[in-house]
Amino acid sequence: MSDAPSPPAKVRRSRSLGVPDIVFFIVAASAPLTVAAGGISTSYAVTGIEGIPLSFLVLAAVLIVFTIGYAAMSRHIANSGAFYAYIAHGIGRRAGVGASFVALVSYNAMQVGIYGMFGAASAQLCRTYFGLEVPWWAGVLAAVVVVGVLGVLRVDLNAKVLAVLLVLETIAVVVFDVAGIADPGRGGVTLSGFAPSNLFVAGVGAVLCFGVASFVGFESAAIYGEECRDPKRTVARATYVAVSVIGVFYAVSAWAIAQAAGRDKIVAQAREQGPNLLFTLGEARLGRIFTDVATVLFVTSLFAALLSFHNAVARYLFALGREGVLPRGLSATTRAGAPRAGSLTQTVLAVVVLAVFAVTGRDPVLELFTWLTNVGATGVILLMALTSFAVVGYFRRDARGHSVLQRLLAPGLAGLALGGLFVLVLVNFDVMLGTSPGSPLRWILPGLILVAGLAGVGWGARLRSARPEVFAVIGRGETVGEEPVS
Repeated sequence: MSDAPSPPAKVRRSRSLGVPDIVFFIVAASAPLTVAAGGISTSYAVTGIEGIPLSFLVLAAVLIVFTIGYAAMSRHIANSGAFYAYIAHGIGRRAGVGASFVALVSYNAMQVGIYGMFGAASAQLCRTYFGLEVPWWAGVLAAVVVVGVLGVLRVDLNAKVLAVLLVLETIAVVVFDVAGIADPGRGGVTLSGFAPSNLFVAGVGAVLCFGVASFVGFESAAIYGEECRDPKRTVARATYVAVSVIGVFYAVSAWAIAQAAGRDKIVAQAREQGPNLLFTLGEARLGRIFTDVATVLFVTSLFAALLSFHNAVARYLFALGREGVLPRGLSATTRAGAPRAGSLTQTVLAVVVLAVFAVTGRDPVLELFTWLTNVGATGVILLMALTSFAVVGYFRRDARGHSVLQRLLAPGLAGLALGGLFVLVLVNFDVMLGTSPGSPLRWILPGLILVAGLAGVGWGARLRSARPEVFAVIGRGETVGEEPVS
């Protein structure tokens, strides 16, 4: 018999966010310019596969199918714990706690890993434009402070900051896309990147693994459900819009980069130049000013992603503290409703991990960024797969007016597809890390996700026997005892 909780209690937090605000949080987490400059070129370089543009459309299609059931469930649950709450309602409370631990490890890993790339990019910017040699961690410390401060301010202010940064970096990528397609390399314009025969070949698993990281941040819509003006509609609409925009945008950008480089040269140039490929191709067509502006926006793109993930982690900590799954002090908020304790906790965690990498002399990109962002993406894929099956479980006894497509077919198919993708990620993890198949890291790093999940399930079982009053409200958004003083 399932130990799923009853419907969530009414929330009492400020509601100031609309569909555009949530879309900004989701898309900002994917860091458009970062994906265009780094993720796409890396996919071409590592896999040598031409069908990268089509892969984004395939992934977007899978996530839209996922969203059909996810959106239906979002009409009945508004909880800052998002996937945690959905899984608790649809599969069971213990599974929900396990999912929350996976989410905390995953989103912290994503955020801290991005700090590595931010540090390297900001140090390069100082070196190139100001002649200053600064360690990578110096820029990171400054970013940690700014992100931490923004994290305790009003959420709609965070949305405005993300909106400005997102619009600027998106314009830069669109300008490049137009220039790349209008002035193609040798061979002219071709649609070969969208041909299934150029994607579904040996190595397609690695392509999808790299691509799915571009959609991480997908959960943001549900995370901010308690702060939406109309959560029953906002979460669904924002998710559909964000997934569609991300999928099409990255598909066109991947195609434009290949057109600019030339079909027969894209892989070789990507391997030779890495993330600099977009800037090199852009400068040849748009001049030095494009490179200068895009270099700055690359740094701000990373900052936007840092802020988005920071807010996600803070709200998870808030949700778990409110329900007593973690110490109740984590549910303390500011007068504006921002998760003060969760934000500060995430900041401290980030500083500790970053200090370890800095003191031990680890490479900020090849190790800090690559290791942790891949761990984070793996965890989010697992969460989405579990959430799909949770939708089926949630509507099992009561359809609540939803169709068979919404409550069974779509989430079932999405769960199978995302589960298969999770397996592909594990099998191809050495490719994603750039290590040998025999490297222990290929098992240790994704193992962190599985260990976190099992630890969470164990903690949930402990709560059931030792603190039944806490176990009873898991996933419901209720507070056990008195509200903490803000």
